[in-house]
Amino acid sequence: MSPPTLGPGRGARGVATPRRGLAGQVTALHDEHTSMRYPAGHKEAVRENVVKAASKALRRDGLEGVSIPALMKKAGLTHGAFYVHFDNRDELVAEAVRAAAQETASRVLSGDRGGLQAMLEAYLSPEHVERPADGCVLAALGTEARQQRAPVRRAFAETARGFLGHLQGTLHPAGDSRHLSEDTLALAARMVGAVVLARLVDDQPLANQILRASRRA
Repeated sequence: MSPPTLGPGRGARGVATPRRGLAGQVTALHDEHTSMRYPAGHKEAVRENVVKAASKALRRDGLEGVSIPALMKKAGLTHGAFYVHFDNRDELVAEAVRAAAQETASRVLSGDRGGLQAMLEAYLSPEHVERPADGCVLAALGTEARQQRAPVRRAFAETARGFLGHLQGTLHPAGDSRHLSEDTLALAARMVGAVVLARLVDDQPLANQILRASRRA
């Protein structure tokens, strides 16, 4: 006897299944196709690459300066593949913000990078000012955060608190990083503010002067 014909809303055994929207159907088909073609961990690696590409592009061009198709192209994928990995744009942007924060923490803010002076030299440097795509996400995008939807605002809030915690640990390694000192708050404002201001003045000698003054303060 021939197997039952599958119609709309019928599963492989002819059992009714919930209807899906187009995005859900595309995601299911892509997942099935991917599981047959790629080894375990491939999907996670692709997602990580998309987040990394978005992290750099958003810091360089702004939160509203890069479209989803452009981001996917930078990651070497099609626009349609986006919904296999993310529910919406806010999810990607929030993850990109967190990824950027982790990058800065490990490269610049880590306690094993030579102490406070080494951290200030790296953060308050002309290279940091000139290369926002590789720099601190708070200095690059912090002024745009309040206009974003809740998931992105939460990612920035977590990043800002993490930044403060790193500085507290550097200034007061024996203290409790949950209780922020006034000198920690002043240093954080000085660091982020100096980079933002140095980028705004559009004057290289003045930008360098701002950075030098902030390193000495």
